[in-house]
Amino acid sequence: MVDQRVEKLAKLCVHYSVAVKPKENVIIRGSVAASPFISQIYKECLLCDAYPTVMPDLHLDSLFYKYAKDHQLRFVSPFDRFMYENMDVRIGIFCERNPKRLSNVDPSMVRAFSASRSELMDIFHAREAEGKLRWTGYPYPITDQAQEAAMSLADYEDFVYNSCMINKENPVEEWKKVHQKQQRICEFLNGVADLRVVGEDTDLTLNVKGRKWVNASGQKNMPDGELFTGPVENSVEGSVRFTFPGLYMGREVENISLKLKSGRIVEASATKGESLLAELIKIDGADRIGEFAIGTNYGISQFTKNMLFDEKMGGTIHMALGNGYAETGSRNKSAIHWDILKDMKKDGEIYADGKLFYKNGRFLS
Repeated sequence: MVDQRVEKLAKLCVHYSVAVKPKENVIIRGSVAASPFISQIYKECLLCDAYPTVMPDLHLDSLFYKYAKDHQLRFVSPFDRFMYENMDVRIGIFCERNPKRLSNVDPSMVRAFSASRSELMDIFHAREAEGKLRWTGYPYPITDQAQEAAMSLADYEDFVYNSCMINKENPVEEWKKVHQKQQRICEFLNGVADLRVVGEDTDLTLNVKGRKWVNASGQKNMPDGELFTGPVENSVEGSVRFTFPGLYMGREVENISLKLKSGRIVEASATKGESLLAELIKIDGADRIGEFAIGTNYGISQFTKNMLFDEKMGGTIHMALGNGYAETGSRNKSAIHWDILKDMKKDGEIYADGKLFYKNGRFLS
């Protein structure tokens, strides 16, 4: 018998986050470990009179990096290109078995493969900006991720479903309330030109004049709860130290410190994974900040090593190296978008045009 929480989550995904319409081509991609959830999403798409296609993820990437030659790392499948050009909706299921499986992969191979995907990412973001493509990412709890989060499977399931507000009688209405609350803050920030971020080993300024703040309330990701924008590309100045590990393809880069000048990273260090960090910022556009965001979901109270949850954590900010979102007005293009998280609950401050509006992980009004 299917867990009723899985059914509710599938309904939230199909009817709220991406609002599937009749005769739309829907790609559903996820691990076979998420089969109960994928089946429910597939059913809901059929009930919408859409055309769902399931693409199972067998996690063959470890084999790929072990045996792929250089030309294979750089090859872009015409079938992938066709999918990116023709899908109306993409639903991705985050459900990774052995999240550390790529820990020993040569960082230069990761960089080469990531760079090869830039064409596909350009197609994806262009079609999204034109309103021709909608997407969302949803979690499905399994033991591997519960272990990463240092929880039992039962506790992790409760954490996942509660963070998506599936424990509420009407999750859709709850997310609409989140949207309304966050919209007021976005409207304030849309009138701001300069931000200054102060915290542990951090003093960073960025210009956001003319850029749009996006109210993330359950459409693109679930769970959600963040406000984000794309800073003016050459405006970011100063230093920042990220207090949580940066996670990239199962690898952890700890204690990342960056110094930026005229929007570009001029110094980068880490106490663990520094070689991967160095390779990633060599990718075109990855030496700039493509996204600046504030997490607002205080129901997510601990770091789980899963950025789908962690970047939404109330009392944190995150920045993405690489590609910015066109909807914010960002012009930074890159094959990667790497979110890195910083705790702001201790001595963290954000100033808007010189006025303090966020302190110790909370908005002041």
